[in-house]
Amino acid sequence: MKIQTFSIVAGTAVCNARCPFCISKMTPPQGVTRLLPSEIHWRNFAKAARLAQMNGVTTVLITGKGEPTLYPDETTEFLSHLKPYDFPLIELQTNGLLFQKPGYGEHLRNWYDLGLNTIALSVVDWDSEKNREIYLPQAKEYPPLERTIGLLHEHRYSVRLSVTMVRGFVDTSCEVSRLVDLCRENKVEQLTVRPVRRPAVSEDPDAHAWVSERGLTSEEIATLHQDVEKHATRLLSLAHGAVVYDYRGQNLCLTDCLTLAPSGEEIRTLIFFPDGKIRYDWQYPGAVIL
Repeated sequence: MKIQTFSIVAGTAVCNARCPFCISKMTPPQGVTRLLPSEIHWRNFAKAARLAQMNGVTTVLITGKGEPTLYPDETTEFLSHLKPYDFPLIELQTNGLLFQKPGYGEHLRNWYDLGLNTIALSVVDWDSEKNREIYLPQAKEYPPLERTIGLLHEHRYSVRLSVTMVRGFVDTSCEVSRLVDLCRENKVEQLTVRPVRRPAVSEDPDAHAWVSERGLTSEEIATLHQDVEKHATRLLSLAHGAVVYDYRGQNLCLTDCLTLAPSGEEIRTLIFFPDGKIRYDWQYPGAVIL
């Protein structure tokens, strides 16, 4: 068995039910309003970390079916428990909405000292109003990405912009090209673009309908890939169809939310849940190791 990434699911989260990134990871019906699990199952966490280590995993991703930064002490705990395994790359997937709040810099400094390398910001566009529509529909404004990225760079983090393609937002190769330029201007180290996906087994009819309306067709996605191939230099072809390019000097990865490899010979991500469950797919209950 070969494992690409070790993913850690934050145990407590609040999520906007229309967050495209969470929809693609099979967020339960109505989104995650609040989850309060029992104490984290550290025994099984150690087993998951050791399993990942034995299978050559170099990257750990702290994520969630909601927003992990709402409970920063939990992220600190996970980073502390990861220390003995000395994984070289540790990343945090987040919407980044709290980073500009007063006092949050202390958490960013602490996490960096504990080994966190990369902050992956989940967005649907560079435009603040479009991001507000999805992530903060009840708020008046969305914190500008330029400021968030600048703040993270001040704290010495590498930044990845993780863009979920949604119709009416980033949905063409021209829009991707615009993102490439903006990322290069703001010294964003990595740009990842993936289409929003409808889960194979839907637990939320509303989310299913939303993705059916806003998702791109296979033909549109194929056209995007063809256009990028014309203007960028392919650097790496990864498992599950992900491809990394140099696009006018900007790192760009075109990927998908697919978890299971078509060949079945490789696990894309080993997923640890706070209750101790260890799985290798977000949506199929049968994909369980422990």
